[in-house]
Amino acid sequence: MNESSSIDPRNLDGHLEVVQPRARKPGNPQILRAQFDDGGLRPNGPLQSGSNVSSRGSTPVPPDAPPSVHATSSARKQIRAEQKQRLFPTVEYAARVSHFDPKSDYRDFRGFFVLFWIGLAIMVISTMLRNLKETGYPLSIRQWGLFAENFWELGLSDGAMVGSTALILPMHKMYSRNDGILRWTKLGMAIQSIFQIFWLAFWVDWPFIRNWTWTAQVFFTLHLLAIFMKMHSYAFYNGHLSETRRRLNDLDNPDSASKAAAYKYPRPKAHLQDSSQDDHVERERKNGENLLKLREDLAYELTSPLGRVSYPQNLTWGNYVDYIFCPTLCYELEYPRTANTQWLELFYKTLAVFGCIFLMTIASEEFVIPVLDESAIRLQSSRSISDFALIMAETTSTLLFPFMVIFLLVFLVIFEYILGAFAEITKFADRQFYADWWNSCDWLEFSREWNIPVHHFFRRHVYSASRGHLSRPVATVITFFISALAHELVMGCITKKLRGYGFFAMMLQMPIVMVQRSRFVRGRTLLNNVLFWCSMILGLSMMCALYVLV
Repeated sequence: MNESSSIDPRNLDGHLEVVQPRARKPGNPQILRAQFDDGGLRPNGPLQSGSNVSSRGSTPVPPDAPPSVHATSSARKQIRAEQKQRLFPTVEYAARVSHFDPKSDYRDFRGFFVLFWIGLAIMVISTMLRNLKETGYPLSIRQWGLFAENFWELGLSDGAMVGSTALILPMHKMYSRNDGILRWTKLGMAIQSIFQIFWLAFWVDWPFIRNWTWTAQVFFTLHLLAIFMKMHSYAFYNGHLSETRRRLNDLDNPDSASKAAAYKYPRPKAHLQDSSQDDHVERERKNGENLLKLREDLAYELTSPLGRVSYPQNLTWGNYVDYIFCPTLCYELEYPRTANTQWLELFYKTLAVFGCIFLMTIASEEFVIPVLDESAIRLQSSRSISDFALIMAETTSTLLFPFMVIFLLVFLVIFEYILGAFAEITKFADRQFYADWWNSCDWLEFSREWNIPVHHFFRRHVYSASRGHLSRPVATVITFFISALAHELVMGCITKKLRGYGFFAMMLQMPIVMVQRSRFVRGRTLLNNVLFWCSMILGLSMMCALYVLV
């Protein structure tokens, strides 16, 4: 399946090389890195003052330094000029704008974007006139009280939840310095996994224990899942780097160190084969070359993709706080940065967040809640299965358009405005949080393009980690299974019910994808896109009707 967009580097005002999405899908997309100059991206951003990481020239390495130090210095010099496959699955970050950004090649599409907002304005005006006629007030919203309830408790609990993840930083400093039983590959990984399990269980139960409103609980749960993924990525990537550094240091005494080739994810471990005496002679001849290459591979892995930070220089509070605020779920030693924050753009995005929440509240108050209330009353008096089926069908059909509007507003408020605002705050240059998911032909393509940060996390920490031990189909099933559990958890928080409808719908996507990729349907782009949109709109309203009414 083709990727959603190609990369188009451009120079803006002679400074920042920005990679922009293009409207057509390439046949063989290539991932490019943004080019950096002195007036453009700052790779360290806020880390320069908070983490003791400098972007200036590195201190010369003394001639008598250990070989591991020379290898690390060499890797940091070469990494800016060449591309190599890293050992751990890496997310390719570059300076990119979103599809609806004025600088994007999708700017010709913005006419429909403007029309969408005009349509919403017409909806609000007509709703206000109708309410003014019927009640004497322009707006009559019953949901406003839900936003104010549990407000301060939500804020304090959310801050405590995020702050509790900071324990992993001193834990990783302990793992990196310990050569005994507490190193990462011994008890370190187990301790981290147990901590994450108890951490997740406690904070998932907390809103239920406190009996919060569904609005507070949904916000907290979504933020909780995002912070959990951030914590897992930080912990396991730094754990991998700690073992890589330990092995590189061991090569300073090559006689006693392991010289096995560096393991590269997600390939499974190769089977060991017996070697003959002739192979032993050839291996001895190449031993020195293999040792040098192994040092280079390990040192390359310890250096950031931009070549300015090396592990363990990143284990600082400044680096960790910056990562928590960056709009990404996959940890890297450093990210591409913009030169400055556009405060006016940040103001517009913040204003748009509250505007979208207002519009979602209007849509749900006027077109969703009355339908569900009426259907609930009718269901209580239904006497047969046919009456039940008719009521559910009417409810689902009535909710089709309102939920399509709410779905698009949820997409905009999260991926265009909230993530865009945090990108401005942190000067995070890669703004491609979504691709052209509206052109998707199946659910697998949609899962890659609708939510790129989550897709990167699952590909890196679930799929790629599973591929080292399992086949590709099994790894795919595990990835969908974990994603389905997360979606069911969110639906349970909204409705305070665990019914399994969302989980079943998510797992049903895999056989649907198999049908869409069969020789009878594959290649029919228009048909598959129509089927995708029909199933999307129908699925949203059907899930709402099932969870609320059944």
